[in-house]
Amino acid sequence: MITISKPKLTVPGPRFAPVFGRIAQTINFVSDSVGVSSQLFKAYGSVVSLVQGGGTNVYSPHANCPGTVVAYGPDIVREVTTQHNVYHKCPLIGSLYSRRNDSERTEPFGHFLVGLFGVNNDLHRQHRQLLMPAFHKQRIESYRDDMVKIVLSELEQLKVGEVVNIAEFMQRLTMRVATKTLFGKDVNEDNGNLIRLLKRFGKQLTNPLSTVLPIDFPGFPYHNLLNAMQLLDEEMRSIIRERYASSVDGGDIISMLVQAKDAESGLTLSEDELLGHVTAIFVAGHDTSANELTWILFLLSQHPDIAADLLDELENVLGGEAPTVEKLQKLPLLDRVVKESLRVLTSIPWNGRVTSQPTTLGGYELPAGTEVWVSIYHTHQMPEIYPEPERFLPQRWETIQPTMYEYNPFSTGSRVCIGAGFAMMEIKIVLAMLLMRYRLQLITEKPVNAKGFIVMAPENGMFMKVHKQDRQFNQGVGGVSGNIRKMVNLID
Repeated sequence: MITISKPKLTVPGPRFAPVFGRIAQTINFVSDSVGVSSQLFKAYGSVVSLVQGGGTNVYSPHANCPGTVVAYGPDIVREVTTQHNVYHKCPLIGSLYSRRNDSERTEPFGHFLVGLFGVNNDLHRQHRQLLMPAFHKQRIESYRDDMVKIVLSELEQLKVGEVVNIAEFMQRLTMRVATKTLFGKDVNEDNGNLIRLLKRFGKQLTNPLSTVLPIDFPGFPYHNLLNAMQLLDEEMRSIIRERYASSVDGGDIISMLVQAKDAESGLTLSEDELLGHVTAIFVAGHDTSANELTWILFLLSQHPDIAADLLDELENVLGGEAPTVEKLQKLPLLDRVVKESLRVLTSIPWNGRVTSQPTTLGGYELPAGTEVWVSIYHTHQMPEIYPEPERFLPQRWETIQPTMYEYNPFSTGSRVCIGAGFAMMEIKIVLAMLLMRYRLQLITEKPVNAKGFIVMAPENGMFMKVHKQDRQFNQGVGGVSGNIRKMVNLID
């Protein structure tokens, strides 16, 4: 038997014991990617290997992965985002994608969470072209009424005086918006079966043992994952087939995608491709928006002057009413608050790629198959671009105009997030409606630790006490503990 050795990375990085040391470093990175990479960048510079010599694999489904490189800075962003034939994307399902051909039960790995993340070069351009009409400005604006209706119903469930985990509240709210706009179903208007299946699948997928022990036998997490995926696959196929049968645009995204056809080539999306796009859009959409909303409310809770000024703007322009699409354009401070929050505490800290061929990055040789994680977070923290980067200063956006490589919370180039406009409208509508009705006071009993890899979320949730909007913004300021204090300047 001939063993082909993988090429070793020559990018500098820390030494670890073979096998278990590499596994431990990989686990640490996935758990606290920003914290681990901050230490690596400080010790080795802006391009660093997760482990000296490589041998790590965070999410690549390719067997030839020689290791993992993390990097940051506008020059790095430009190199990676402009060379689409060199730096490929991989499905969000990660290494499980490589198991799609193991058995009939694993076949859904071939399309779940694939979408635009799992296609490259010409195929990516073709698929993106087919998806664009569903995310056209006018189409996005048509979702406004559904968003407002859902936000209003969720706000009415909040009770003055109660303590709420705002992270969970936002997950529920954005999940309702996602299911309504994607599938045409609000979970409060049907039996909720789709949401139950999505939650069940998500729970099993995020269980590390599902990947570490891929044993399809009752009692094992991997077996439970395959069961959950099969049920969800059947439910989503039935929704897609309903849209095919009706041939009517019901106002949801799937209705448009089943009718999408390239005028020149006649290319359409297969059922599996549709499932891939829908699952990727759903997960990438609601989870990131929920976490960004949570971070914005946290930042406002610790910056009372900014919160007061923002409320003044909202009340002057909206007068207590939900924002129309037109009036969203007349809220400059709201726009600056969202932009600055996306800079300081972006919910998507990384832009992941895999090299399709040997290349160089920042002067270092990278073998084919190398995982490259470009840090959006650390690029947004560079003092030469953003003076006093740890400060939350929405007013800085009155004067600065960073390039697309210096500020890219939704990535940049041909792979810029197709749902960026949707996310921005959703975030602004939720904030405007919530802040005019309630004041949320941070409860500081638990430390605020920003953790995660694909999405950066508060590890212990975000607990806040609900008050009527009384403008007492100084209440609940200070006393924050946790690693968030290394990321943002806060009052003691």
